[in-house]
Amino acid sequence: MKLAIFGATGRTGAQLVQQALAAGHDVTAVARRPDQVHLDHDRLRVLRGDVLDPVTVEAAVRGQDAVASCIGGATGQKPVTLYSAGTGNLIRAMRTDGARRLLCISASPLGGGDGDALLDRLVLMPVLRVLFRESYADLARMEEEVRRSGLAWTIVRPPRLTDRPPTGRYRIVFDRNLPRGRFIARADLAGAMLRLLSDPASVRAAVAVAY
Repeated sequence: MKLAIFGATGRTGAQLVQQALAAGHDVTAVARRPDQVHLDHDRLRVLRGDVLDPVTVEAAVRGQDAVASCIGGATGQKPVTLYSAGTGNLIRAMRTDGARRLLCISASPLGGGDGDALLDRLVLMPVLRVLFRESYADLARMEEEVRRSGLAWTIVRPPRLTDRPPTGRYRIVFDRNLPRGRFIARADLAGAMLRLLSDPASVRAAVAVAY
């Protein structure tokens, strides 16, 4: 499969690039700083690009079978548009080019509490929604754009991310949160995304991934 990965130099994106290559995919790694992609592989193409720049997005999406968005880093209390605007550019480019499969990373608090343990629902999630309210508001806008896109989309909702080694022992559930699913390693999140990429059941679903 020809797979374009946006946010390829982020800690999750870098894991996804490496694992996708190991799985035999042809990977286009898209990054604002291509020199930060520290891999050399005959099935790897590295492009300078920015999800907020429609021209570079269109160039990266052209000819791809699937697109994975690992964009992130927008935090704090200031208004955020990175997720919704960037993913909107991806969607428009995919519609133009004919690519259909889209995976994008959101966050577990967007699950609305369904499936959360009582303590998480009453204490943890409200605190997180206050601390990251601007990011979550934009992720909600992003999710709505994805749902309206008409593409074969999957929204992936992880909890807190760590840099621990992969275990392969994560849980997955569709359209609700995982009880006591409080963290996951970025390496396992990347592995789950590759698994979901070829899983027909994940098409047009929001998927919680956690330990």
